[in-house]
Amino acid sequence: MAKIKAIRGMNDILPDQTPVWHFLENSVKSVLGAYGYSEIRMPIVEQTDLFKRSIGEVTDIVEKEMYTFEDRNGESLTLRPEGTASCVRAGEEHGLLFNQAQRLWYQGPMFRYEKPQKGRYRQFHQIGVETFGMAAADIDAEVIMLSARLWKQLGIIDSVTLQLNSLGSNEARADYKAALVDYLSARKDQLDEDSQRRLISNPLRILDSKDPQTQSLLDGAPSLSDYLDDESREHFAELCAMLDQAGIAYELNPRLVRGLDYYCKTVFEWVTDKLGAQGTVCAGGRYDGLVKQLGGRPTPAVGFAMGVERLILLLETLEVIPEAVKQPFDLYLAAEHKGLQQQLIVLAEQLRDEVPDLRIRVHCSGLKNISSKARQAGAPWVVLVREENGSLVANLWYNSEPTYDVQVNNLSSLLQQQQA
Repeated sequence: MAKIKAIRGMNDILPDQTPVWHFLENSVKSVLGAYGYSEIRMPIVEQTDLFKRSIGEVTDIVEKEMYTFEDRNGESLTLRPEGTASCVRAGEEHGLLFNQAQRLWYQGPMFRYEKPQKGRYRQFHQIGVETFGMAAADIDAEVIMLSARLWKQLGIIDSVTLQLNSLGSNEARADYKAALVDYLSARKDQLDEDSQRRLISNPLRILDSKDPQTQSLLDGAPSLSDYLDDESREHFAELCAMLDQAGIAYELNPRLVRGLDYYCKTVFEWVTDKLGAQGTVCAGGRYDGLVKQLGGRPTPAVGFAMGVERLILLLETLEVIPEAVKQPFDLYLAAEHKGLQQQLIVLAEQLRDEVPDLRIRVHCSGLKNISSKARQAGAPWVVLVREENGSLVANLWYNSEPTYDVQVNNLSSLLQQQQA
């Protein structure tokens, strides 16, 4: 019988990998907590119409990449391909949005059917930040600043670059789209195959094309900045001034448009050249029309999402993950022989009571080569318990080097001192 394997592009996260995930997730929670953001958790399955109405029916995601199926009632459901639409749906359904200011964040798996590659999978994980009810450029600046603070905390700020652009209002973008289509339609035979298809379905995405000939052709195309409305220009200038004052460097990228239909005004990406072609680690922008588009009242909004797998790949590539993160426990506790095992288990419980933050693994079963197995376990502290003159003695090892013996009754106070 053939073994059952994981679905292609949907990967297990193994025990030696999860500590790094916890490190990233805890860093994110720490930064977002410092800015007063609240976590929200949404289901991974939504009505298909939610994503068709928000992302746009003629986008690659809806046309090609969504995992869509009918349930037993004949209702069309979809595994969420992104988190923003779900967050808007939840906020609107539970009365969190109208005439309110909300700062929310979420994390979890997303699903898109595309060719799996390193750092990009069919089940992938995102951490997203969404803010609602604030229309001025200061909240745009805040979400960018908090992402910059996260990069500093993770030790990768020097390896990522912030790119900025403004898409303007929906009306301004429509005017620009018409001018771009006119320009490119006259040169359609010079476009790559994907861009020819997008010329009809989603022409702004052509600005994202990686094809060298198409990029060269775009050098003579109309510029989006020439079509911006006055309000969007002022909004973008205020944002740039705040980032300048905060000392956050950025590059203006007039071809940065983002892949989803709902963006307006500010768009941004944090990119890196350390991962080859997979260069974007965080992206977002403003989407003031989405709440209304999904049936709510007009509500300004701005947010971003970061890909967890790609960020972890960057952390590993740059070798900035602290060694302590990779250690699953702090102390390995073993007894010299089977007769002490019952006392050992009780001792472990006492230590957990008296030193609550200490992560302890107890050696259970298998009594061959206990000493060497304990020292090979990977914990910085190893304690071997033996019986001496009728009392229990703990032999301590630190980083594979023997230190000294101590009476078991004094072990917890010694470990507390070491932690302090």
